[in-house]
Amino acid sequence: MKKLKFLLSAFAALVLSSCCQECQPPDDTVRLATTTSVRDTGLLDALNEAFQNDGKYKLQAIAVGSGQAMQLGRTGEADLLLVHSPEDEVRFVAEGYGTGRVTFMHNDFVLLGPAADPAKVKGTKTAAEALAKISASGALFVSRADQSGTHKKELKLWAAAGARPAAAAYLEAGQGMAGTLSIAGEKKAYVLADRSTWLSMKKNLALAVLCEGDEALVNRYSLILANQAKFKKINASGARAYYDFVLSKPARDIIENFGVQKYGQRLFFYDHAVK
Repeated sequence: MKKLKFLLSAFAALVLSSCCQECQPPDDTVRLATTTSVRDTGLLDALNEAFQNDGKYKLQAIAVGSGQAMQLGRTGEADLLLVHSPEDEVRFVAEGYGTGRVTFMHNDFVLLGPAADPAKVKGTKTAAEALAKISASGALFVSRADQSGTHKKELKLWAAAGARPAAAAYLEAGQGMAGTLSIAGEKKAYVLADRSTWLSMKKNLALAVLCEGDEALVNRYSLILANQAKFKKINASGARAYYDFVLSKPARDIIENFGVQKYGQRLFFYDHAVK
């Protein structure tokens, strides 16, 4: 029941925060459907402040899971997307909803859990092995369960593990990364999270990194432009301006330096070559 109430509230907020094609935003507004991790870490604010500095465009960011972001793209309610669900992104473009997909930065996922580590996960070399131990132990695992890029990655890792927790040990949060981490901390449960959001919240959470470094845990982010041929009313020029900005040297400098002063390490790593 709690999850249902949350989903209904989230849906209502999503409807209110996004504009239908018949109710287009002003010409200077760019609608970005984005994953929650770039918002929760503060990177999105840093990028958007720099983008809007010349006063030409205003950025309207709708932060949801990657699955929901792509759904907004499918209905013409976003001018461009910033997402991290590679297989879904490829399908989205192939179906004609988006163009210009470019993967431009990455961070990684980490498997977190209580320091007591009841499933004896610490020291495992792969995420699949760690999840198999969690399943076998009956320890509580909290899932985003929101069709986000993180949720899709989690499901892929469970498939690689060849195991799934019993229903009683698998809590579906139906929330973004920050909310899911808060629940895992309160429940002293295991959870998969992107490292950047974890670093931004760790001082308030009784959780520890128990599995990391597996190649399967790399987390790549992409930009996708909405297809103007399919959606005539999107702000194509504004979307292209934001797209070009994120792929520019000023944006790269923001991304590469983000988090160093506050956390002592970079939260994201820039991958795209700029001139």
